[in-house]
Amino acid sequence: MSSLYTRSKEFTRNRKSQSDSPPASPSPTAKTLRHERLSRLESGGSNPTSSDSYGDRASARARREAREARLATLTSRVEEDSNRDYKKLYESALSENQKLKTKLQEAQLELADIKSKLEKMAQQKQEKTSDRSSMLEMEKRERRALERKMSEMEEEMKVLTELKSDNQRLKDENGALIRVISKLSK
Repeated sequence: MSSLYTRSKEFTRNRKSQSDSPPASPSPTAKTLRHERLSRLESGGSNPTSSDSYGDRASARARREAREARLATLTSRVEEDSNRDYKKLYESALSENQKLKTKLQEAQLELADIKSKLEKMAQQKQEKTSDRSSMLEMEKRERRALERKMSEMEEEMKVLTELKSDNQRLKDENGALIRVISKLSK
């Protein structure tokens, strides 16, 4: 009997030591199981039979296992979906990047083409302005030369009119002298 007593004493000591330790925070499933047990006890009365408690335990275990199986399938589905989604997102991002790269290359080629056209137009404009400026200078020189010639011709015209008037005066004097000589010779 002493051996029985010592075992039961040690068993109670072990139980006491476990109950003396602070309780760990219960998991969410443990909380729901405890809640289900309390609700069953309250609804079933104060004296549940041993067969009812065994059936309740078995049904609770079955529900828990079903819930865990559902959670496992859901998490595996979520992981598969997320992996698939990432793969699809990666592939779509890659294709979008390729499209954008080709558009960028086309835009760069177009930009280079436009720059070369602008440079050509700028050169042509400079040539035209240099041609225009040289043409303007030539026109100015010609105009100055023409103006000089006009001023020279105007002076010659003045001289010619003076010479004509002198010539006319001399003709008139010559005619008067011829009359005077003819009167004297008679």
